[in-house]
Order: sequence, then structure tokens, then C-alpha cells
Amino acid sequence: MMENVHLAPETDEDDLYSGYNDYNPTYDTEELENDTAFQQAVKTSHGRRPPITAKIPSTAVARPVATGCGSKTSLASSMGRPMTGAIQDGVTRPMTAVRAAGFTKAALRGSAFDPLGQSRGPAPPLEARNEDSPEEKIRQLEKKVNELVEESCIANSCGDLKLALEKAKDAGRKERVLVRQREQVTSPENINLDLTYSVLFNLASQYSANEMYPEALNTYQVIVKNKMFSNAGRLKVNMGNIYLKQRNYSKAIKFYRMALDQIPSVHKEMRIKIMQNIGVTFIKTGQYSDAINSFEHIMSVAPNLKAGFNLILSYFAVGDREKMKKAFQKLIAVPLETDEDGKYISPNDDPHTNLVIEAIKNDHLRQMERERKAMAEKYIMTAAKLIAPVIETSFAVGYDWCVEVVKASQYVELANDLEINKAIMYLRQKDFNQENEFSQASSYADLAVNSDRYNPSALTNKGNTVFANGDYEKAAEFYKEALRNDSSCTEALYNIGLTCKKLNRLDEALDCFLKLHAILRNSAQVLYQIANIYELMEDPNQAMEWLMQLISVVPTDSRALSKLGGLYDSEGDKSQAFQYYYESYRYFPSNIEVIEWLGAYYIDTQFCEKAIQYFERASLIQPTQVKWQLMVASCFRRSGNYQKALDTYKDIHRKFPENVECLRFLVRLCTDIGLKEVQEYATKLKRLEKMKEIREQRTKSGRDGSGGPRGRRDGSAGSDGGQNCGAGSRGERLSAQLRALPRTEEPYDSSSNKELDASYVDPLGPQIERPRTAAKKRVDEDDFADEELGDDLLPE
Repeated sequence: MMENVHLAPETDEDDLYSGYNDYNPTYDTEELENDTAFQQAVKTSHGRRPPITAKIPSTAVARPVATGCGSKTSLASSMGRPMTGAIQDGVTRPMTAVRAAGFTKAALRGSAFDPLGQSRGPAPPLEARNEDSPEEKIRQLEKKVNELVEESCIANSCGDLKLALEKAKDAGRKERVLVRQREQVTSPENINLDLTYSVLFNLASQYSANEMYPEALNTYQVIVKNKMFSNAGRLKVNMGNIYLKQRNYSKAIKFYRMALDQIPSVHKEMRIKIMQNIGVTFIKTGQYSDAINSFEHIMSVAPNLKAGFNLILSYFAVGDREKMKKAFQKLIAVPLETDEDGKYISPNDDPHTNLVIEAIKNDHLRQMERERKAMAEKYIMTAAKLIAPVIETSFAVGYDWCVEVVKASQYVELANDLEINKAIMYLRQKDFNQENEFSQASSYADLAVNSDRYNPSALTNKGNTVFANGDYEKAAEFYKEALRNDSSCTEALYNIGLTCKKLNRLDEALDCFLKLHAILRNSAQVLYQIANIYELMEDPNQAMEWLMQLISVVPTDSRALSKLGGLYDSEGDKSQAFQYYYESYRYFPSNIEVIEWLGAYYIDTQFCEKAIQYFERASLIQPTQVKWQLMVASCFRRSGNYQKALDTYKDIHRKFPENVECLRFLVRLCTDIGLKEVQEYATKLKRLEKMKEIREQRTKSGRDGSGGPRGRRDGSAGSDGGQNCGAGSRGERLSAQLRALPRTEEPYDSSSNKELDASYVDPLGPQIERPRTAAKKRVDEDDFADEELGDDLLPE
């Protein structure tokens, strides 16, 4: 027992130098090779295994370590302190403040190491949701409202406006139920205002899309008047748009301005769009000065294409030439904000670069750039066409100014289109001489022929210049030389046919056009030329046959239809003639010749009531020609409607007080009906007949003195009593003689040669024959009322 007895030290004084000679075997590296535990820890994961601490009060208790002499010594710190968690003298050294992962207080009570909590078993099951609770019902109802709003928007985007409106209404009903339920469960402050705003806004939008404008305005009013909705004032723009659709322009401007006042200045783009709407509304109301102010402000702050174009329209409406020029310059100065076309061209043969360019060449961004460029070109071309005739003394000078301005801008390629439009304008005005610069054309044609004598296009164009000068024989030589150089040059073959036709070599011309027909089976120009040649050769049956083929190619060509009707009429087939004349009138109801034929046809067949509509249309086309109105009155009289005939004659007399024939019929009708006005009309008739005799004597004496014949004017309608409508009478020549006498009042000129030019120049109609050019020209589709027969052809 004494072996275990340790005596207390003789003195209680601490040895200040104790512990310096203590040796910690942990740092003995020389004997580590012989340490089995250490070697096992290095070679395997044994050293990383957590120690079993079920029987040890602390996880950091010192364990014996084998030393080089085979003894085992408890671990201690280098200073001789006990390690953390070790038990010394029956007292456990406290742990540090930072607790290691996986170590809990439960370990001190003998629990096993379980960092993942696997010893606790599976997690308890989730609590079942109580679907009957008010909160859950509100949550489900709110989800349903959101789904209905989404379905409404999707239906609108798909074009099903009716379904979209039904979904929006259903969402509105369920949202009101949701609000009532939420008010019963929670306080009013917890109401979802964003959901309410979305439902109302979607409902108003669907009402507007279905053109239910009063309901849409009421819904917008509910949103705007609710102060709890922030930024609801900008919805007044939508209300202004609705008033604009309803043509209530004053209210539209009012709401646009209210919205403009409520939108802060930082939202620059939105304010610009609202001001643009205000300017458009001013244009619709005719307040062009206010519209100019709006668009001028926009062009000075944020210029755009629409505002620039509308500014030009406003200046055009007020007739300010100089401001139109400045506005046009501002329009073409608007930046296009698109990439250059060179971006989509590969600079080298790099396959990766080529793949990228191929991918972006036609993507959505590229398509948007094309649309923006096309819109800009449309605005500029339309503005140039609009202002060119009015900004200068003539439209030619105006077009030249526009062309020069466009050439100096980023839209330089539009200058050529403007030149073409200028030529088309000359054609519409039938001013061919403005474009006939034959000397310059001839010089350029000579240069082309000298540079390449075997070029068929150069030879054809040279022949065209000679053809225009009237030298048909020489022109035919150039065309034949072009055909020898290139047998497929259809332009040269066509022009040879025209040349032979001019030289009255009808057989040769027919041969050329038949050869051309074998090459171009459905060419309307060739078919017309063949039919016309057969007509000149006095073979109406063949002419009608080829015109039938022509109509099968261009069934809506009114000139070809009227031509075919005329051939049938000359052959005595009135029913077929009527059919084709009526079809021609249906496609082009302004051809005076067709209208006159149809009216005469109904009179010949004793259907005067149906002839009235045709003569009324003729009187609208040529209002200064009294004969059409006299025909209308005559048809009323023939059909037995004497009161209507009397009213028509009275109206004619007010417009043409010097027309003797009108007065004669007035006297006759008033006599038959027994009106008191007969004396008044008879007095006027006698006075006019007397003045007519005086003028005839003066005219006869003037002719005898000068010896020169003077032409007559006829414009009288036919009279009754077995005479055909349209037969002239001597009373129609009185107006020219009455104008020679001095009068206090100048009467309406009933026999003036000035009349509305309503004749239609069809591409197939008989016009001045012009040779076909080899150079292709670009022609707008809208420049022809009938079907387009060819860009590079001017048929006779």
C-alpha cells in the first residue's frame, strides 16, 4: 500500500523553473517509424475515424501514446497544461466557446456521435391542410382570379375577343367575392390592390377591344377615381384613345392633356407619344396651327418619322410652302437607328463568322430594321409626292428640289424612285413631251452601239430613237440587226411588228406578232396587236376570236371588253354587244362612249327608265354638257313621269338659261299640264329665238365677208315625236350667238369646250404607237387602274 502513497512536497512554494526539463513524447519524430498506431493512421483512414466516446466523459481526453521505448504516456500540452476537455483532479476542463461540428452537450451525457440526426428516426408527417379554413379559401380564390386574367390575355392575343371578354368578366366577379371574404377575415388594409387593379384594367381593355366603349370608359373611371391606385392617371391616355375612336375630339384632347399633366417629365418617351396623339387629334379637327405647335415641339425634342410626316401634312393644309420645305428637311434628317447592310456581309471566309452572319441575317432584329427602313421610305416618298407640286411654280421644279434634298441625305437611293414618280406624273397628265428628250436619248444610244455593236439591247434602243423621229424603215433595220445578233430578243421582234404596222405592211406585222405569240403565249400586248391587225384587215371574226383570248388573260380590262362589244355591235349582234359593254361599264363606269351606248340601247329597247341612271352618270362626268341632262329629262318624259321631267327641265333651265330646246319642252309641258308658268317660259323662248335670228344674220354676214367657214357646236339632246335621242336641233347653236351681245349678267357657258376629262386611257387602248424598249423600267402597281400589261412596253 505504501507504494501508492505520495508524500506532499516539503514546501508549498511553486518552483518557478519547474517543467522546463519535461519532455513531450509527441514531438519525438525519430521513433515515429516504429510507432504502429501512427503508421496505421498514415496508411489508412484509421486516424480520421471519430473516437468512440460512449465510455469517456469528454471527447478530448488524453490517451496514451506509445513512445520509442514502448511506454505509454498521456498526452499533454507543450507547456504541461491538460488538454481541452481532459479530466484532471476530478475536474473537467471547460470546452472552448466555438463548438466543433457534431459535438453537442448530449455527448457529455453518453450519447453517440450523430451529426446527421439519423438516430432520431424518420421525420414526422406533414400536417394535413385544412381546406375549409378561411385563409385557404381566400388563397385558392386569389389563384383562380389570376388564372382567369391570364386566360383572358391569351385569348385576346389569339384573336378570340369574345372569349377574352367573358374571362375578364368572370375574373371581375370572382375578385369582388374575394374582396368581401378578405374583409370578413382580415382588416381592409390587407386587400390585394395589385390584383384588383389588374382585373379592372384587363376588363377595360377587353371592353375596348370589343368596341364596347361606354363600358370601357366606366371601368377606366373606376380605376382613375380610386386614389389607392398609384399612377392610375396615365390611363387617361386610353380614355382619350376611346374618345378619338368615337370622333369626340374635344374630350380626347382634354383627356390627353390631363394625362400629360400627371406624367412626370422623367418619362420623356411617353410624354412625346401623348403629344403626338394630341397633334393628330388637332389635325382631325382642322386646328392645324395647334397641330403644328405640337409636332414642332416633338421634332425639336425627340424627332421621329411620324411626327415629321404629320408636320408636313399640317403645313400642306395651311399652304405654307417654305415651312413645308423645312419640315421635309427635318423629316429626312431623322436618324434611322439601324445597322448598315454591310454588317451582314462576310468580310472573309471564316466559317465561324459566316455561320454567325447567316444566323442574324434574317432574325427578328433584322426584320424589325427592314420594317423601320420601309416605313421611313414610305413616309419620305409620300411626303415628296404631296409637296412637290405645290412648293414651286410647277411640279417638275418641286420634284427636282425634292430629289436634290434626298440625294444629300441618308436616303440617297430614293432619288431614283422620285425621278420615276416624276415621269409617271407626266404620263398621268398626258404631257409626253416633257419626257421626250430625243436628242439626248439618241446620243446615249449611239454611245451604247459604238461601245458594243453586237449588243441587242443597244441596237433596240437605237431603233427606238429612230422610230420616235418617224424614220420607220431605218428603225426596222436596227431591230432586225438586233434580232440577228440575238434571236431571243422579243423586244426587237415586237418592235418590228409595230414598224411594219406603221408602214401598212399588215401581213408582215401579223407574221411577226404570230411568231411572238408562239414564244409568249399569254402576252396581253401581243394578243391585242394581233386582234387589232385583223380588225385593220377587215376580218372581224378573227379580231373577235383574238379579243376573246385577250379577255381570258386580262378579264377585267374594260377597254378590251368595250372593243369586243363594238365589234359585235358592228356585226349586228346587239345582245352580245350589250353583254360586253355592260361588263366594261362594270369595271370602269366612267367611259363616256360605253355609257352613251348603254343608254341608247335601253332607249331602243323601250326601257327608258333604265337609261336614266347612265345619262345621270354621264352628266356627273361632264357637268358642262347640257345634252346629258336633256337626255335624262327626255327619258322621264318618254316613260310618262311628266312631273319629274318638268322638275328636271326647270333645273336645266336654271343652269343653262340660254338653252332653247329646254325652254321649248318647258313650254310644251306647262301647256299640257296647265301651269301658269307657261307664259313666262314662252316669253323667254321668243326673246331667245329673236336674238338667235340676229346672231345668225351676223354670223352669215361675217362668213360672207371673210369667206372662211366657221365650225359649229352641237350639244343638244334629241327631241320626241319619233326622233331618236341625241339628234341635234338648231336651238343648240344659239348660245354662241347670245354671248356676242352685251348683257348685264354673264350667263352660264353651256356650250363651252371645257369639260371634265373623264376618258380612260387603257394600256391596251389605241394610243400613239411607241416601240418596245429593251431596258426594264420599274413601275408602281397603283399607276394602272386595270391589270398591268408590262413594265417595258408602251403599246399602241
